[in-house]
Amino acid sequence: MTLNGRTVLVTGGGRGIGQAIAIACAEAGADVVVAARSVDELNETVKQVEAAGRKGLAIQADLGNRSAIADFIDAVKSQSMEIDILVNNAGIGSSANAKLIVDYDDDFWELSVTLNLTAPYLLTKAFLPGMIEKGWGRVINISSVLGKMGYTTAAAYTATKHGLIGLTRTAALETATTGVTVNAICPGPIRTPMLEKRLQITADGMNVPVAEVVKTMTPMQRILNPEDVAGLCVYLASDLANGITGQSCNISGGMVMH
Repeated sequence: MTLNGRTVLVTGGGRGIGQAIAIACAEAGADVVVAARSVDELNETVKQVEAAGRKGLAIQADLGNRSAIADFIDAVKSQSMEIDILVNNAGIGSSANAKLIVDYDDDFWELSVTLNLTAPYLLTKAFLPGMIEKGWGRVINISSVLGKMGYTTAAAYTATKHGLIGLTRTAALETATTGVTVNAICPGPIRTPMLEKRLQITADGMNVPVAEVVKTMTPMQRILNPEDVAGLCVYLASDLANGITGQSCNISGGMVMH
C-alpha cells in the first residue's frame, strides 16, 4: 500500500484520527500537509511525519470560520504543492452541544455545518481540478456511522455526516472516468477526546459507569483506535483501491453492518 511520490493534505491533523492518518500516510511514503487550530499539536504531527522520513508541513487554520477556509486554500496553494490526496477529517462532534432539537443552539448548528460539511465541499472544489488534470487523485471524507442513522441529541452531527456521504457519492459520480476516486470512511466509536465526552454524557444519562456504555456500543464490546481508521485510509489512498469509489466504508467494530 505504497504512497511513494504522493502528497497528502489532512485537515484536523493535530490529534486523534487526523494525526494517525497523517503518520500512517508518511509511513507509506507520502509527504504530508496537516491543518488544525493548535500549532503545538500540528508541530508534534509534523515531527512524527519527519521521523518517518517524509516532508511535513503544518498550516494553522480554523476551518469552522467560513472566511478562513479561502485563506487556508490560498496558503496551501502558495506552497506550490500539488495535493494528490485530500483527507477531509476536521470536524466537531455532538458532545460539544448535546441537546434535543427543540433546545438546540443555532450558532452551534451553523458551526457544525461549516466545519463538517462546507469545509470539505470547498476543499474538494479547490483541489479536485488538479487531480483531474493529472488523471489521478483521492478524496477521502471522514464521515461517521452516524451519517447512516439518527442519534438523540446529535442533530447537527448526524445531519452533516449524512450530508458528507451525499457529497462523497456525487463527487465520485462526477469523477468516475478521470482516475480520481472519492470515498468516505464511517468510523464508529473511536478512542478520541471527542468520544470520551460523548461516552460520559451517555453514561450520566443512563446512570451507569462509562465502562458499561462501552460494552454495549459494538459487538466487539470495545471502542476502536485512531490507527484502525488510518489503515483503511491508506488503503483507499493507494493504487490497490483503484476500483473503489463512491463508497461509505464502515469501521465500527460491527456496530453497523451494511
